[in-house]
Amino acid sequence: MEESISGKIATHEEEFTGTVTYDLTTGLITKVERTILPNSRNFSEDCLIFPGFGDIHIHAREDISGKHTYKEDFVSAGEAAINGAVLHVADMPNNPVPPINDLTYEEKTRLTQKSRIHITLYAGIGPNTSPLSKKVPYKVFMGPSIGELFFEDNASLEKVIERYRGQDVSFHCEDPETLTANKAKPTHEERRPKEAETLATDFALMLIEKYELKGKLCHYSTKDGLQKIIAAKKRGINVTCEVTPTHLMFDMDMLTPENHKWFQMNPPLRGKEDRMAMVQGILDGYIDFLATDHAPHTIEEKVKGISGISQLDTYGLFVTYMILNLNIPIRMIALICSKNPGDFVKPYLPAKYGSGFGEIKEGYAANFSVLNLKKPFSFSRQMIKSKSGWSPFEGFTFPGSIEAAYFLGKEMHAK
Repeated sequence: MEESISGKIATHEEEFTGTVTYDLTTGLITKVERTILPNSRNFSEDCLIFPGFGDIHIHAREDISGKHTYKEDFVSAGEAAINGAVLHVADMPNNPVPPINDLTYEEKTRLTQKSRIHITLYAGIGPNTSPLSKKVPYKVFMGPSIGELFFEDNASLEKVIERYRGQDVSFHCEDPETLTANKAKPTHEERRPKEAETLATDFALMLIEKYELKGKLCHYSTKDGLQKIIAAKKRGINVTCEVTPTHLMFDMDMLTPENHKWFQMNPPLRGKEDRMAMVQGILDGYIDFLATDHAPHTIEEKVKGISGISQLDTYGLFVTYMILNLNIPIRMIALICSKNPGDFVKPYLPAKYGSGFGEIKEGYAANFSVLNLKKPFSFSRQMIKSKSGWSPFEGFTFPGSIEAAYFLGKEMHAK
């Protein structure tokens, strides 16, 4: 059985008015036409149909121990994603039982089947780990973060990275020695200063080049560090980087004694100059992914000062802010929210997804994120599907809204 949707279609290559037809049995696109078919669901000219958004950096919290599922699990993470018009995610490995070998990775993979969207898993790199027998993406925490999967110094990190030559490795760039030297400072921002990110960036780029890694630097936040990434890209080093919604929208100038704990994250908020550099990095084509680093903690935990921001529910809404307030071109949005995330997970996808995610072409999954750019939307706590139960965007009115989300041709509504 085939169905179709039509309207203004936005890809990383072009914008055009047309119709996308897909097979509901396979969930794959069968035809893309540059005309409006009469029997299709026609979205108004106020809307844009994007290839389904993908968030390749979330923390769904679930593993076989079940210890952290009170924060989030694969079911609730999937519903929060759908709520934000996100149709696939990639989950980080800093769990009580981290996926660091074939057995723990497969055990965690089975748990993801509960979600109504697709979840890709990173395997963890930590002291004494080795690559899995099959191809997977990896994540390394260069300094202490949430969980126990991290390194105390660069020498021990490199000793392990030697085993991962040629692998797909994402880095949380915070230099462990800098964090240790500043741990007695009075504020979170001072305890995790810019230098921690920039020094770790130097070391990560060296590792990526030396060990021929497919490297990705996570949740980038500093102007100086971004310049290092740009220089590395120009030298031909195989590196990409992410930015989060919070580092694009907020900076230290908005912190108050009342909101400080709510906006505590790793890496922390930086100055206005750094924030604007992240926006410019997208405009110039040097930032590759909008990724939330969705880190759901309970309200009680945030009050105590736990680092992490819950923001998967608002991904699509924030995209309207990027288009209408930050003036990010629509094709660039399709690149960093759809195409690049789809390319990142493509090597790890099951065959049922055809050519994969992130493009509106025949043979690709019929995943669509439809935004209305003329219909403002006020977000409230009651709308949150994440178990965290809170959002940094509570009470904020976004300039646009989410019109619809489709996964494998089926319209999705968050439960």
